[in-house]
Amino acid sequence: MLRFNHLLLLAALGLSTPALAKGGGKKPAPTKKAPKPAPPKKSVVVNAEHKKKLAELYGGFKFGMSKDEVIAVFSKQLDERYEEKIKATSDIAAQDRLRKEKKGEVARLQQTFVTFELNKPSPWDVSIVEDELAHGTNEAMLERWENQNGKNQRRFFFFYEGKLWKMFVSLDVSILPEDKKNFDTFQGVMTGQYGPGDIEPGLITWRTDEFTVRAVDKLKSYDALGLVIEEPKVKKDVIALREAKAPPKKETSSVIKAVIDVNHTDHPDTKSNGNAVDDVIKAQGGTPPKR
Repeated sequence: MLRFNHLLLLAALGLSTPALAKGGGKKPAPTKKAPKPAPPKKSVVVNAEHKKKLAELYGGFKFGMSKDEVIAVFSKQLDERYEEKIKATSDIAAQDRLRKEKKGEVARLQQTFVTFELNKPSPWDVSIVEDELAHGTNEAMLERWENQNGKNQRRFFFFYEGKLWKMFVSLDVSILPEDKKNFDTFQGVMTGQYGPGDIEPGLITWRTDEFTVRAVDKLKSYDALGLVIEEPKVKKDVIALREAKAPPKKETSSVIKAVIDVNHTDHPDTKSNGNAVDDVIKAQGGTPPKR
């Protein structure tokens, strides 16, 4: 009982037994020097040829574009694509139908715009891009299908403070046989096309001064693979803001910490200390158990 109450008193005063012990008693054991941290692993250097190949992932868009500028570039790309189709037919009705189809594609892209507001769920919170976004941090997104030239993939445009800073391309893996639908196969294809990168389980990263590209494994959760191109400088700001806006982690009360004997050096009788335990529980807003 005395030991238990002593701990509570020390916790309330913000003191510890060593802090009060001046003079007698055992000298504290010398502290061991912390081991030196391992030197940071050097990233694989991307050569000029592979950097040029990786830059093709921009798809005609540029970091820093606004939502309207992205939509304008997309509309221009459609103009070039539909112009060939319109010229290929002399049927006026067919040409009008193609023009209407083109306008519909632009409208669909505009309608996908979403802002990730605080405490407001979005359809993308559980999706292939769930790890690429956060709420309450001035982030937004557009999404569109890229199904021209035999492609069947989706491109996600991520904005921070109204400016494009990242794109996620979800790749179509449905054409692959099951025994080839794995990250090892993907790794071989990606490194063959873009050169060696920094390899981690389920992740390949290529780093340049202007942009970073990540190849991410989403096969188990979404039966898909992704390529992400992003601006490193902006990413630092986004991550810092996300951490600042993250809800604080709940910490155990200092009183509770004092009561818990983590070193198992004291084994108080629960019954004899029942009142003191009840007082601690009440102090934390709880209801003591009936004895």
